[in-house]
Amino acid sequence: MRHTSRTTSSSSEKIFTGVYVGQATGPVYKVAFRRRRENLTNYAKRLALVKGDKPRMVVRKSTTGVTVQFLEFTNKGDKVISAVRSPMLKQYGWSPRCNSPTAYLCGLLAGKLAGKKGVKEFNLDIGMYTPSKGSLLFAALKGALDSGLQSNYSNDMITDDRINGATIAKYASELKSKDEAKYGKVFSAYIKDKFQPEKIVEAFNAVKGKISA
Repeated sequence: MRHTSRTTSSSSEKIFTGVYVGQATGPVYKVAFRRRRENLTNYAKRLALVKGDKPRMVVRKSTTGVTVQFLEFTNKGDKVISAVRSPMLKQYGWSPRCNSPTAYLCGLLAGKLAGKKGVKEFNLDIGMYTPSKGSLLFAALKGALDSGLQSNYSNDMITDDRINGATIAKYASELKSKDEAKYGKVFSAYIKDKFQPEKIVEAFNAVKGKISA
């Protein structure tokens, strides 16, 4: 921060005015919306999506789980068509985590619910996330596509072994045979739920079958 000063005529008191070097003060400077400054919303991308006539599939993740929503834009704001939060999968016998199998099952269930309300096509809204190959965002997308809906994205952005948890099962099996103590720490949350991570593929297929039925 750079300071400038001036002295008043009536006294020797100095008045300091702080000016940040490089601070934009011109008449054309525009302050971005708060959610854009915080990297929460890309308004240009959002505007392009809401201008379309198809519902948006919004995928969001946290440190503990995944949320999938189908939304349609109205004059009063977004209207929720269907919404699935990963804890809802417990009723199907699944131990939800922030991983690709959970994202797929959330997408599958949200897609089924949206389909029952007349949704046939949708646009994927990934928000501020980078669309990198293998991302759980595309696991959720694949679930929605497998529910019978159609989208503007290809479903080849993620492999089946990541979707069904085969990579997790392989790691769990190898770790359990080599270091059971570490296995207990790494998969403590699964163990607490009485869920065997080395059998996650079988559990995934069972839950997928229940949702698809």
